[in-house]
Amino acid sequence: MAPQPELLGIHHITAMCGDPQANVDFYCRVLGLRLVKVTINYDDPGTYHLYYGDGLGRPGSLFTTFPWPSSYRGTPGLGQVETVAYSVPRGAQGFWKERLTTKGIPFSANLNALNESVLSLTDPDGMSVEIIESAYDGRSAAAWDGLGDDVAIRGFHSAALASARPNESAIFLTDTLGFREIYNDGETIRFEVGEGGAGTFIDIIDRPGRDFGRMGGGTVHHIAFRTENDQVSENWRQVISANGRQVTPIVERNYFRSVYFREPGGVLYELATDPPGMTYNEPLEELGTSLMLPPWLEERREEIESVLPTFTSPTGVRFP
Repeated sequence: MAPQPELLGIHHITAMCGDPQANVDFYCRVLGLRLVKVTINYDDPGTYHLYYGDGLGRPGSLFTTFPWPSSYRGTPGLGQVETVAYSVPRGAQGFWKERLTTKGIPFSANLNALNESVLSLTDPDGMSVEIIESAYDGRSAAAWDGLGDDVAIRGFHSAALASARPNESAIFLTDTLGFREIYNDGETIRFEVGEGGAGTFIDIIDRPGRDFGRMGGGTVHHIAFRTENDQVSENWRQVISANGRQVTPIVERNYFRSVYFREPGGVLYELATDPPGMTYNEPLEELGTSLMLPPWLEERREEIESVLPTFTSPTGVRFP
């Protein structure tokens, strides 16, 4: 039995990539997201941790990357999130078709199994990205990059998981994490949580015969789900542990606090608190304009900056 309150939906998704400049240019200049935080991987301080989101940097819109310029290209497969999907308002696909064409981004347009209008494309590292028109997205717009509220990405729509054990993954979502199954055609199973709708959907894709994925550039490292606060995360941590999963203690990430565990199909899950958020150490108007280090690494700033690759943000800030 899942504890209350429920999980609130997707908090963030984190992927590995290659060149930071290509990554920034795609997610900011093509998808119109805001670079809301430039920091480092706390577990590997010689690697950036870049955060993209809506204009306010809200949970549910946060896509983050670890750029490794010399890394090998990963292989998507079992045990991974295989597709990251963004939600746009109904009627926005015409705008996005024109924008992608103008910017030279190949895409295909189709209807998915749930009869949703989908644009399918890949980012510079080959990760599968979708832009989906959603009639079930109650979030207000926080547009960026000059985009209108009627076309801008609202946040995540869904994430598609390639589970090595799809039946067990489905049971874990419903019986342990409190998700609800809302669609099942034998190949795609969709779940939602909390209030439901875009930003809370998880799709499990059952395609027998696939190989396990190999982590590297263009693959998702983990997906995080939203919790209200530390106490809720601790309650969930105990429930997950009682259901036989190895789970970490609560880990300090400055902008949220996290709990990590693997679900039965091999995908790395995280629970992340909504507070304190991206404005923890930068005012809203200055998000993403400075390299932000955690307090315990500030004394190593010069050393860390000396090994980080350079890139220029859409606002003209040259990092590091």
